[in-house]
Amino acid sequence: MSEPPGTAVSSRTAPPAQEPAKGPEPGPPPRSAQRVLPLRRPGRWIATAIVLVLVAQIGHGLLTNPFFQWDRFGYWFVRPVILDGLLITLEVAAYSAVLGLLGGIALALARLSGSPVLRAVSWTYTWLFRSTPLIVVLLFLYNFSALYRTLSLGVPFGPAFLTFDESRLATDMVVAVIGLSLNEAAYASEVVRAGILSVDQGQHEAAAALGLPKRYQFARIILPQALRSVVPNYVNQLIGLIKGTSLVFYVSLLDLFGSVQSMGSTYPGDIVPLLLVATVWYVILTSVVSVVQFYVERYYSRGALRTVPPTPAQKLRAALRDLRARIRTEATP
Repeated sequence: MSEPPGTAVSSRTAPPAQEPAKGPEPGPPPRSAQRVLPLRRPGRWIATAIVLVLVAQIGHGLLTNPFFQWDRFGYWFVRPVILDGLLITLEVAAYSAVLGLLGGIALALARLSGSPVLRAVSWTYTWLFRSTPLIVVLLFLYNFSALYRTLSLGVPFGPAFLTFDESRLATDMVVAVIGLSLNEAAYASEVVRAGILSVDQGQHEAAAALGLPKRYQFARIILPQALRSVVPNYVNQLIGLIKGTSLVFYVSLLDLFGSVQSMGSTYPGDIVPLLLVATVWYVILTSVVSVVQFYVERYYSRGALRTVPPTPAQKLRAALRDLRARIRTEATP
């Protein structure tokens, strides 16, 4: 059959209709929009709940138990006799801490010196006083006048140039300070020696290569670096010294603990609140020392750390900034 005129004949079929182009497939939501689930730690929450319950029970027992007599505690806490004893405790601790540290530095330098005599004397002193209880040292010094009624300076086995009456010099305060200082110097010497040994040997060699005097090397180069190690350990010793002042009661010096003991003997019914008064005052003193320790450590860590530890005020401000930023983020849709 013939095709009608004007009709084109082709053996190829018409191309199929093209599908509309598809856009990119939707991917996962952006990371910022995903919800981050915190890691669950049930053990931590259980331990926290147990600790809070125990703390609440202890606090409830302290506040509600009439045996503690908190009204009598408030009466005795700032009485003049207690404050006078507290002042004596501060004086004894301050004098003993300074003298003990100076003696410890001298003993540490003697232990590290090249003289065998100085090393032997320093080692013997440290060994002797670390082996003897503090109460024995105090009682021995308190009865020292029975052994030596006078003290003199002069030529050994020869004439004396100066003579002192020991009974007049050895007051109760002097005996307490000397006894605590002698005991403290033995422990401080090991703390200082460990701090000096912690300084890199290259610092000693560099200071010697510059031709600096030994005294200047120690005071300006070695000691500031050693204090990073000395301060935490010696403050720990200082806290023990503050509590150790309670033993001076046995040499007839009425410090804080001695005043509490004396008032407890006079008022037997108030012995528990008086012991609580002494406990709280000792806690306050050691807490003040701990705060001072933090700032001293922070000062001497400037050359060893990239950033110094933040102070409690800085931590509080940072926490408030984070809290405000979190609140604004949650309020934003």
